[in-house]
Parts: sequence; C-alpha cells; structure tokens
Amino acid sequence: MSATPFLGHQELSAIVAWRGREALRVADFLHDVAVVADALPARRYLVNLCSDRYRFAVGLAAALSRDQVSLLPPTHTPELLRTLKQGYAGLYALSDGAQSADVVETFVFPATAAAPGAPLELSFPDSQLAAIAFTSGSTGQPAPHPKSWGRLAFGAVGEARALGLTGVADAVLVATVPPQHMYGLESSVLLALRGGLALHAGRPFYPADIRAALEAVAGERVLVTTPVHLRALLAEEGRLPPLRLILSATAPLSAALAAESEARYGAPLHEIYGFTEAGMVASRRTTQGPQWHALPGVRLWRETGGVKAGGGHVQTDAVFTDVVELEDAYTFVLHGRSADLVNIAGKRTSLAYLDQQLASIEGVEDGVFFMPDEAAAGITRLTAFVVAPRLSREALLSALRQRIDPAFL
Repeated sequence: MSATPFLGHQELSAIVAWRGREALRVADFLHDVAVVADALPARRYLVNLCSDRYRFAVGLAAALSRDQVSLLPPTHTPELLRTLKQGYAGLYALSDGAQSADVVETFVFPATAAAPGAPLELSFPDSQLAAIAFTSGSTGQPAPHPKSWGRLAFGAVGEARALGLTGVADAVLVATVPPQHMYGLESSVLLALRGGLALHAGRPFYPADIRAALEAVAGERVLVTTPVHLRALLAEEGRLPPLRLILSATAPLSAALAAESEARYGAPLHEIYGFTEAGMVASRRTTQGPQWHALPGVRLWRETGGVKAGGGHVQTDAVFTDVVELEDAYTFVLHGRSADLVNIAGKRTSLAYLDQQLASIEGVEDGVFFMPDEAAAGITRLTAFVVAPRLSREALLSALRQRIDPAFL
C-alpha cells in the first residue's frame, strides 16, 4: 500500500509556519501533532473549527494519525451541524476559540508547550479517507464528497508546479480565507505543507491587517485571497511588502482588476478554479487571457449532462457546476455559473437549499430566494420574497441566521 508524507519539508529545522513574527519549525509541528492526537477522543468524525491556521493543520494531521475524518461543511450553522450529527455518529468539534457544545460536543485544542520528544514520522496511506466536503445538493440536503489523503496530497504538489512554487523553500502563504473550505484547505494549508513551504497562522481580513501579516513574515510572500479582499486592498493608498505571487479564487476576476493588481504590487496574479465535487481543477494568469488550464494530471471532456473533469488528484469524475466552453482536453473558457448555484465571498450554496431553510421557519407560509442578474457596476445582492404575516423582518432574519451562513444574509 503506497503512502505519502504529510509534510514536504526535508529538515526538522525547516520553517513550516509563522505566527506573527514567530517561526514554527517542522520539529514543533511534529511534536504538536503528537500531543493533539493523544488528546483527541476515540471518535470517527470531527469538525475542525480552529481559526488559527497552524492549529487547524495540526488538528488535521492529528485526526489522520487517529484514522479520523475531518468534515468540511460549507457553513457551521447550528442547523447544519445538527444534520451532520444525525448522519455521522459520534461527531465532535475541535476548537481553539469560544466553546459552544449546544449542538456537538466540543473539545478544546490542548496546550502543546511541553518539551518536544522524539520526532514523529507523519505519513499516511494514499487510500485513507482524510476529509469529506459538502455541497448543499440539488435537494437541499448536504451532499458528501469524500477526499482521500493521497488525492489531496497529489493535488497540492500539482498546484505548486502550476504556480511555479516547486522548490521555493522560503515561500510563505498569507491567506485571507478560512482553512475549513476547499479553497482554503487546498491553497492555504496543503499547498504549504506538501509543497515544503510555510503558512501564516492568522487570517487577516482588513487591508491594514493583511499588510501587517505580510510585513511580519520573512521570505517569498504569496498572498492567497479573493476578489473581495483585492478590491479592498486596491481601494487603500498603502503599499504592500514585495510579493512573489497573488492567488485568487471564489469568483472570476476581471482582466482590468487583475491588471491593476499586478501593476500596483509588482507580482503576477493567478486564479484557481474549482468546485467542491472535484476540488481545484484549473488555473490561469488572468492578464494573459480568459483561458483556464487544467492542473497537472487533470483532463476535461464533454458528455451527456455537461463537461466533466477527472484524472490527476480529482477523486471521482465530476460534472462542472458552471457553464464552460472546452477548447481542448486541458483548456476551457468560463461562461458563468449554473442558475441554481450561489457563490458569495467564497461560500457556495444552492437556491434549493436556501428555499428549504426558509420554508422550515415556523410562521413562513411561502417563500423563495432569488439571485438577480449581475450588473456591470455595483453589488448584486441575494433577495428573498417571503409570505409570513405573523413574523417581522427582524424575526425572519434571526431565524435565518440559525440556518444559513451569514454571507447569504
């Protein structure tokens, strides 16, 4: 049975992460994984809620070492956690923040400051189930998409090759996206760990925070971000430290915004395209044209039902959730998202799921969500039409906050 190491670093002294200006090395990581693995309960499934990216990565490795599977739901609302708890016996949460055990039992990320012991060899079978990502599904119920360790690891190496980061040992990834979703997992955690790079433990949000996080690290800086954060950065007058690369995903960038980013920051801007069913599929340098190029090993083809992606790190052949035009087996042009899917700030769901959650609120007689056509300028906002004579707008919003991610409100 083939196995793949969790880390791509070659030395125990190599830097694996930065927390502020503190460098965390491979020896620290291996020790922390051993401590956390020993503290985890004997369960099969967990939701890793750690907001600190380094702790999230430690928790992921610790779970793998205990043959546990990390669930990656699109949101952590109480209603969705209840649904997952019913389908995954013994589900628990690992968290480094405020604790709430109302829905699932929550375990606190343990203190790991004890003196390091003997280094731990971290290597897992390629076939081992590492994670299950979820989409809302066409019926409104969460649809699981299993991810093996081997495919996740292989994809990270392919992404590093496509982005020109192979062998750049001093590259540091500073990300504005959470690690709990596929883009954040693949491009801010696994890309760093399997690529022998370093990740930044924080999740800076505002422009000043992003600038401070980049200034705190040493090495070849890579900014992993979204169009929303890029627009906010470009609206500020301040400069950023030198960047090697800007990586964006969650929504296509315009060529004009990409060109402005490259001109302002003096670094190439690449985009990653993917969807939960397949994970990341393709990349492009936006200023060089609209074509997307499949990641190493991935092949594209059209058949009844739509365009599919398979091969390489893609776990099972998956139908594109967006409308694409194939140029050949490795190149396509994106024409827009399918009508039922909604993607806001990196969070993706279906209108069917939102309608189901709305209809489940006591007092709602009828209702539907609607996404208007995108305008050339301004912000297009998701809209809901609701018949609920006995409920105020505030009561409806309060009930929806218990059921859907805040991004869709």
